[in-house]
Amino acid sequence: MQTELSEKLGVEYAVFGFTPFPAVAAAISRAGGFGVLGAVRYTAPDDLKRDLDWIEAHVEGRPYGLDVVMPAKKVEGVTEADVEAMIPPEHRRFVQDTLAKYAVPDLPRGEASGWRITGWMEQVARSQLDVAFDYPIGLLANALGSPPADVVARAHDQGVLVAALAGSARHARKHKEAGIDIVVAQGYEAGGHTGDIASMVLTPEVVDAVGPLPVLAAGGIGSGRQVAAALSLGAQGVWLGSLWLTTTEADLRSPALTRKLLAAGSGDTVRSRALTGKPARQLRTEWTDAWDDPAGPGTLPMPLQGLLVADAVSRIQRYEVEPLLGTPVGQIVGRMTGIRSVQAVFDDLTRGFEQAVDRINRIAARSGRS
Repeated sequence: MQTELSEKLGVEYAVFGFTPFPAVAAAISRAGGFGVLGAVRYTAPDDLKRDLDWIEAHVEGRPYGLDVVMPAKKVEGVTEADVEAMIPPEHRRFVQDTLAKYAVPDLPRGEASGWRITGWMEQVARSQLDVAFDYPIGLLANALGSPPADVVARAHDQGVLVAALAGSARHARKHKEAGIDIVVAQGYEAGGHTGDIASMVLTPEVVDAVGPLPVLAAGGIGSGRQVAAALSLGAQGVWLGSLWLTTTEADLRSPALTRKLLAAGSGDTVRSRALTGKPARQLRTEWTDAWDDPAGPGTLPMPLQGLLVADAVSRIQRYEVEPLLGTPVGQIVGRMTGIRSVQAVFDDLTRGFEQAVDRINRIAARSGRS
């Protein structure tokens, strides 16, 4: 499971693991992969610094990276309060009516929402980068296309490779033109924000579109044979996110959500705008159904939708209101049937990869004899 890219980054396996949990990111790197910490939930720079300090202390000198969410185009002078003021009153009423229908309690007095996604806003992402570039990160990934040109230049000046996610070959070409080093081809099956093209089609299209830039395959990958398939399609590695949610190192803090993930099949997810305003694959719940119902007010564009539902999502998570409780996750959730350590996941991936490669080698040998 080594490629030119994994060797360049100094990792044993060409497995890049995206996660919001520092303990998972560190465990991925210790297991021989490349852990990538998602920064979107960090609204205070000191919180990000605390967790990067923790990773530094537990990664055993292995490389790791950071994933941010920032638009390529800069908007000057817009504050969170300005954005909040754009949310229509009828949408706020819809949130309150839906929460009341399921008797979701308010947060305790004085307790702030724990699920703020102001990390979608550029000024917050830039404050995250000011912290991150003080650490020896090996990769900066952006989930909203190419980062602004000055961010790409700043990363390159510090020897940091830049990756960007793409849902089409057209998007991938734009990344190449913007000076991106690695393109993550994220298929329709993936958790979080996705496009409309499945991984089996998307990966070779992106490989052909941006070569010789390295491509990572994402979406629908959760076994060693799927890693082997991705590499045979031309990818130089895989980008895995959902698979880590049910590891022992993950800090979901919700037994009910863990149970839902373990019980879900590959058909129990939906691409919905309910969480952020952009299509994002997540567990299908009565919350997503309410937002996707044509009788409702409809979702708002990013970042309005995320700000609108932030408090509601915190309340749903805090009180584990199961009909409404969900999380971004890909169709690979159907393979997530038990809680395992990150190392056990890697053991399974490498074993399955070896078996798949052996099988293909036997087929090739048989073909050579015919």
